[in-house]
Amino acid sequence: MTHRFRQRLRNGDLLIGPMVTLSAPEVAELMAGVGYDWLFLDAEHGTFATSQIQAVLQGAGAQMPCVVRVPIAAEVPIKKALDVGAAGIIAPQVNTAEQAERVVRFSKYWPDGTRGLGISRAAGYGLRLKQYVESANDQVAVIVQAEHADAVDNIESIAAVPGIDAVLIGPYDLSASYGKPGQVNDPQIVDAIGRVTKACLEAGVRLGMFGVSADAVRPYLDKGFTLIIAGVDTLMLGHAAGNMLAELRP
Repeated sequence: MTHRFRQRLRNGDLLIGPMVTLSAPEVAELMAGVGYDWLFLDAEHGTFATSQIQAVLQGAGAQMPCVVRVPIAAEVPIKKALDVGAAGIIAPQVNTAEQAERVVRFSKYWPDGTRGLGISRAAGYGLRLKQYVESANDQVAVIVQAEHADAVDNIESIAAVPGIDAVLIGPYDLSASYGKPGQVNDPQIVDAIGRVTKACLEAGVRLGMFGVSADAVRPYLDKGFTLIIAGVDTLMLGHAAGNMLAELRP
């Protein structure tokens, strides 16, 4: 790894990246060239197979950290994402401290976890296995999502789990879990986000937020959020194309 994503995350640097849902390596290559700090690869709602994740990482280049949101907070998808060279993983729907502990364990080699050894791209296809295993625990970022009412209820214990580098709030799924899908500005949802924010700041755990636009995430920059996902590749493409068409069509 030639980047310092986990160190920068833990230092509290402002890290801005888009959500990438398209599996074309050219998309990641283009986004990397724009100057983002990192790329969020969505293998939960996106259509990524493991081989496509690897191709997108190769397209992004060694200096652009790509963090993969795995489809489920389970051992095999976490292991596969890290083995192909992800800078870290984002585990969705982590609602208890026990789940968070498992995510950390699956992401770390012994003695900090139970991640298995593989002849993988991350380890230079086996040529740098010893070097990678010795450094991965310090370099791989572990991020969990708080996107359910249960996670809010348990956020103090989740934030206290050793090895959790950041908690990423998923406002849309969070609102749905309260029976208010999409109502991210509802007072109950705002209060829930406030509780997560307070618990993470007190625990020294970095905070992340997703929004479809700059306006959606900008308010959180002043609230201590440093891991920012702004925009989605498909929406960027669609909006830019639609705006150009509107300019040309009478």
